[in-house]
Amino acid sequence: MTSTPTAGARPDEVRRHNRTALLRRLHVAGPTTRAALATELGLNRSTIKALVDGLAESGVVEERLPRARSGAGRPSLLVLPQAHAAVVVAVDIRVDQVAIAVVGLGGEMLGRNSWNLHGRASEPDEVITHVIESTQVLAADLGVPTIGVGVSVPGVVRRSDGFVHEAPNLRWSRLPLGERLSAALGVPVRVANDAEIAALAEHLRGAARGSLDAVYISADIGVGGGVISDGVTLRGTAGYLGELGHMVVDHRGRPCYCGSRGCWETEVGELALCRALRLPEGTPRGAVVAELRALTTPRQIADVLGEFREFLTVGLVNIVNVFGPELVVLGDLFTALPPPLIADLGAEVSRRSLVSRAVGGTRVMASTMGSDVKLIGAAELAFEPVLDSV
Repeated sequence: MTSTPTAGARPDEVRRHNRTALLRRLHVAGPTTRAALATELGLNRSTIKALVDGLAESGVVEERLPRARSGAGRPSLLVLPQAHAAVVVAVDIRVDQVAIAVVGLGGEMLGRNSWNLHGRASEPDEVITHVIESTQVLAADLGVPTIGVGVSVPGVVRRSDGFVHEAPNLRWSRLPLGERLSAALGVPVRVANDAEIAALAEHLRGAARGSLDAVYISADIGVGGGVISDGVTLRGTAGYLGELGHMVVDHRGRPCYCGSRGCWETEVGELALCRALRLPEGTPRGAVVAELRALTTPRQIADVLGEFREFLTVGLVNIVNVFGPELVVLGDLFTALPPPLIADLGAEVSRRSLVSRAVGGTRVMASTMGSDVKLIGAAELAFEPVLDSV
């Protein structure tokens, strides 16, 4: 996000601000005309012309006739971001897999790789080494230098330097991930919690696009969340925010590795779903998803997921009462929940949440971004500080 320059800003600061705003608009929302840019950014046409001409001269954008014409007269040229003008690396570290992509300006994936984590392959040194090698290979194949790296980690991360305080499902703790990757790759590296990164992706390119206040809930082995408040990512002390899976929903419930008991994560995470579906722990994710999608009638859903639905509802009501979002996006494993159940969740939240009733109802929906949501978010994390320097 960019802020409006103050009244006393110097002309060069105003130009830089306007240039960044224009680039961010093209990067996130795609090609458009000069006239549309002037309207959306609130700038006059001569300012837009000077900005676009300068960016075109440096190869950051190009102007092109639209492929399809409509109406009479000369068509307006489209201003397009050039993917190779700014390239970042996105890394999504999961419990069982690492995915990596080289992403260009405008969000285009120019190359990608992934590998599974088993045994020693999940140890920090092994993951870091593989990420470094894969980044170097992908960048060399493209022949374009990368200007930043964004990393998604399922854990508690200090945003200032990418220090992973704890990633329990990876069995990592006190790992200076950002510093180690930056030293090896020679570019800025930004690391963040995976759910926070997914919330950023949903806000910029997914279901929460256009929503100023939204919460993304990530469900894997653990449960986490990312919060968009007034259009920006909400962060706590040192960036430690979003451990929504560790709010207590049953003080007499199952013990949690965090030291508490009855955490939301223990009642609605992957292991809880396995219990509800009468599947053994360790059942492959695909089999869990298949069982969920086999629940098609209200009776089946109630019989199998009744208790699970109640705990999920309790957590969502708490989240809506605390953060007051207009939208809650359910991601990862929650996207496989039966659509009637998701509709019921929205209705229950609207009925049981004081805040939801006050704002006229909070929408609850499943993410439609697929498994790349955190990879996309990691790329956006890397792009945040560099769009004003392209």
